[in-house]
Amino acid sequence: MGLRENTVIGFIGTGVMGKSMAGHLLNAGYPLIVYSRTKTKAEDLIAKGAEWTNSPKDVAERANIIITMVGYPADVAEVYLGEKGIITNGQENSYVIDMTTSTPTLAKRIYEEAREKGIFALDAPVSGGDIGAKEAKLSIMVGGDKEAFMDLEPIFRLMGTNIVYQGKAGSGQHTKMCNQIAIASNMIGVCEAIVYAEKAGLDPETVLKSISTGAAGSWSLSNLAPRMINGNFDPGFYIKHFIKDMNIALQEAEAMGMKTPGLALAKEMYVQLAEAGEENRGTQALYKYWER
Repeated sequence: MGLRENTVIGFIGTGVMGKSMAGHLLNAGYPLIVYSRTKTKAEDLIAKGAEWTNSPKDVAERANIIITMVGYPADVAEVYLGEKGIITNGQENSYVIDMTTSTPTLAKRIYEEAREKGIFALDAPVSGGDIGAKEAKLSIMVGGDKEAFMDLEPIFRLMGTNIVYQGKAGSGQHTKMCNQIAIASNMIGVCEAIVYAEKAGLDPETVLKSISTGAAGSWSLSNLAPRMINGNFDPGFYIKHFIKDMNIALQEAEAMGMKTPGLALAKEMYVQLAEAGEENRGTQALYKYWER
């Protein structure tokens, strides 16, 4: 189909990442309708010209491209499949893009129900955290019909730099699970390295200069280790949401008959932190595990 001149974008979920992502669409000149359970999270966007509406139903009735970035699979199911949801009230030939990290199973269900109503659905979870969202440098992994992906690629380009079509519905979510599995064990290694440096009497910032560009280099080492060192545990990505992601990955791996011991250990450590009241901290707060 391709993008139409009368494109109106709806954005549901204006949290830590969603607000920045929606802002890029607004800055590109698209009419933007926003909805979030907490209106105060959308106030910056409203001040810049976005239009507030009161429910996913209202968004679905007025926008022909709808992007969602909410918290949990249960939220995704409610926003899409509920009585006041997007699929129930959406327009034929509109596009819906779930950028939440959710389950591949739910992504497939949304795709099937959307198709029955003549709506094109993509699952397009992202990686890059708050920094990637602010700088429009997200990695976006997309599942669904390739034609719909190609139609919406210009929209994705406003939010990310590494946009890859992965395959049929659910493939984006499966790819995000690969991403989270890789991060989970890596975060343990990053934290252990920083704590080790400190206990050895080294300056951890100087240590980073040596190890962040070598074979040990990773996004987490370059972007989150400095936050650990500076005692900054503000969320670029919440621990509570990472635990949700790890649970999805563990369930999917189990269904495939696969053992994931590194992922299981990381989840156990993060759960202990959450139980100690750290669930609303950023994932870099795993560093605090060694303070306990």
